[in-house]
Amino acid sequence: MRIFAIGRNYAEHIKELNNERPDEPVIFTKPDTALLRNNAPFYYPDFSKDVHYEGELVLRICKEGKNIEEKFAHKYYDAIGIGVDFTARDLQQKAKDKGLPWDIAKGFNGSAPISDKFIPVSAFGDLKNINFSLQVDGETKQQGNTSLMLFSFDYIILYLSRFFTLKTGDLIFTGTPKGVGPVKVGNVLSAYVEQEKLLEFEVR
Repeated sequence: MRIFAIGRNYAEHIKELNNERPDEPVIFTKPDTALLRNNAPFYYPDFSKDVHYEGELVLRICKEGKNIEEKFAHKYYDAIGIGVDFTARDLQQKAKDKGLPWDIAKGFNGSAPISDKFIPVSAFGDLKNINFSLQVDGETKQQGNTSLMLFSFDYIILYLSRFFTLKTGDLIFTGTPKGVGPVKVGNVLSAYVEQEKLLEFEVR
């Protein structure tokens, strides 16, 4: 099982970080050791002083495939969950300034809390109109809708499968909307798809 992630997939998030709008999906990966399940707490790492939350919808791959055409892409994912792409922003910026990879800023242990429940794709009336949100201590910090994605679920599948064979059980974090920000010890993060809370955990 692998974790793929899409960067810069919401225009307003690109603006808030002063990044360049991409012509193609920005791809990075996280190791499986990044996963946090069962609403387990996130332990703030001692190597960063600026860890940010990024709430994202997550696709679950249900079928192996490569070089998948966009019109068939919907057959390769069967459910949608939600997760948090934790980012050590200080480490990321340091790497960016030097033109170096920023794997450690995104892929450190526990940097990918994820909901245990995934909602079947068939339960959604329109995959291009899914609301999701992230709260910190009960205050809504991020609200997103898939209509605002630069690259749709199906295009993400097309693009990723050109370079990687997608396998059953792989997960794809599909990008974060605006509103990212730092967390601190004691925060409680709650993530929703539509009105259903799928994920809640504490920062320790």
